[in-house]
Amino acid sequence: MAFGLGTLGRDMTAAMVSMFLMFYLTEVLDVSGSMVAAVTVILVVMRIFDAVNDPFMGVLVDNTRTRWGKFKPWITVGALLWGLTTVLMFVDTGLQGVAFLVVFTLVYLGWEISYTINDISFYGLLPSLTRNQKEREAIGVIARICANIGLFSVVAAIVPVTTMLGERFGSLQQGWFALAIILSVVMVAFQSLTVLFARQRVEVPAEHTPVRDLVRVIGKNDQLLWVTLGMLLFMAGYSGTTSLGIYYFKYVYGDEGMYSVFAIVLGVAQLAGLAVFPLVARVLRRRAIHLLATVLCVVGLLVFALAGQNMLVIGAAGVLLFVGQAFIQLLMLMFVADCVEYGEWKLGRRNESITFSLQPFIYKGSNALGTALVGIALVWSGISEISSPAEMTEAGAGVFKIVMMIIPMLLMVLSWVILRTKYRIDEQRYAAIISDLRARESA
Repeated sequence: MAFGLGTLGRDMTAAMVSMFLMFYLTEVLDVSGSMVAAVTVILVVMRIFDAVNDPFMGVLVDNTRTRWGKFKPWITVGALLWGLTTVLMFVDTGLQGVAFLVVFTLVYLGWEISYTINDISFYGLLPSLTRNQKEREAIGVIARICANIGLFSVVAAIVPVTTMLGERFGSLQQGWFALAIILSVVMVAFQSLTVLFARQRVEVPAEHTPVRDLVRVIGKNDQLLWVTLGMLLFMAGYSGTTSLGIYYFKYVYGDEGMYSVFAIVLGVAQLAGLAVFPLVARVLRRRAIHLLATVLCVVGLLVFALAGQNMLVIGAAGVLLFVGQAFIQLLMLMFVADCVEYGEWKLGRRNESITFSLQPFIYKGSNALGTALVGIALVWSGISEISSPAEMTEAGAGVFKIVMMIIPMLLMVLSWVILRTKYRIDEQRYAAIISDLRARESA
């Protein structure tokens, strides 16, 4: 519970920036179409750059030796800096043109670095809580349920809450700024629970990992590399779809207010998917769960694309998509965690944080690709150049649906093919790896 509850505020803060920053810039600050293109390029480049640097943070965490362990000091520092930079992200500086882009780039870089510090140390702690796969699944379920409660509370509430706060403080921009402060405080509070009460139970002899060994630790862990590629493609499609959702309901569906209703339905569906995962795991092996989850996502996107203006059909499509994605969330967490033991078994050195540095790489890389999809959809469909939903053309709506639904569907299918053919740490192989590691430790 201490670990799981720590995700609650994290995903609130992350959702506000990763999913709604572009919406804030275009609909609240009302930046021009040319600025949208420039910001899109900056976000994509910065996220890729930061994702590439994640493994270096993993080396730093793995080599940390303090009386509080190697994870908790970095969790604390990262949370505090992350909260500060989140607040700065929604300060209206009044700058224009190049000056705006420079300040935006610096603040966003600080946000990404703070996120990296916290994320790698936080999830690096997970494999040290237990080596038992079922216990990891139980911890993962709690963590992802809490994370998704945080995420979907922001998704569902961001429009009405920022409107309410804007009315209270005098402008919509001030409403977004106030919400950023509130979420940053909530994030730090819940992270404190992990720092104070989570306990590391897997202890192995500490070994120093030189930076020069970074490429070997990651490059020789072939299973980790395949998980990273497969999940990167899946999450890129998912990120593109979810980030475009608010634009879909405003410009294609024609009722921005229905986005919050839709988000509530999807949030409940995803939480239900996470809750039933342990029951499904008792009946199906992970490979079968992965296939089931991918089919649910693909069918959901296909139904969504064909739903037209029927909200009930759109809701059903969302349930399929988000239940499937809930399963994928947990499978990704478990796949990466199991790669810690695989790397220890293959290379003779345990590197939790370096291994888990590939998880934020997945999220940031996929978010960069998802942001690129958002930028492409806004420019290609003409949304970036229109002032009201009434100006949306039928051709523009068709283009928007292709980028939001069809391209993500293809990415998800490709992701499944890669993991089905290349990822081989099933239940039996993992048990054999653990048995061998325990024999080595006993010797």
